[in-house]
Amino acid sequence: MEGILEKAAVKRFIQAATDLGVKGQVTVLAETARTAVDAANGLGIEVGQIASSLIFKLPSGNPLLIITSGRHRVDTDLVAKNLGITELGRADANYVKEVSGYSVGGVAPLGWISQPEKILIDQALNDYEVVWAASGHPHAVYPTSYAELITCTGATPMIVGD
Repeated sequence: MEGILEKAAVKRFIQAATDLGVKGQVTVLAETARTAVDAANGLGIEVGQIASSLIFKLPSGNPLLIITSGRHRVDTDLVAKNLGITELGRADANYVKEVSGYSVGGVAPLGWISQPEKILIDQALNDYEVVWAASGHPHAVYPTSYAELITCTGATPMIVGD
């Protein structure tokens, strides 16, 4: 686990978080946090407290970031309908890395190399006082809150799944 805080993507996240006044510090987990279940198990918390950053493609080809609770899957049809578009495009690992600068499993909601066209946040995250999000590496997470995520990302609250 040594050296994770020195990785470029984690350093980029830490700088963005510092610039935005984020209070939570990066925690390095012994086990991977590539999935919400893995992260929750590593932290000893409910899976719903994991704020997963999922990337989709909008019809424009630009990225859509959905910060969702780990307790459910994103309903892409529901989100597309709420956005007034026909469908959300799938984003492969190369696209995710290209637009965010992060690898799948470590995508942070902050510190992207290019700004997403739109950012949504799952209203279910508001059920928890503390939520945890990736911070640039599959073993690195940080504590935050629903309100702080909205403030730092400009995300629009939405019901994104069930």
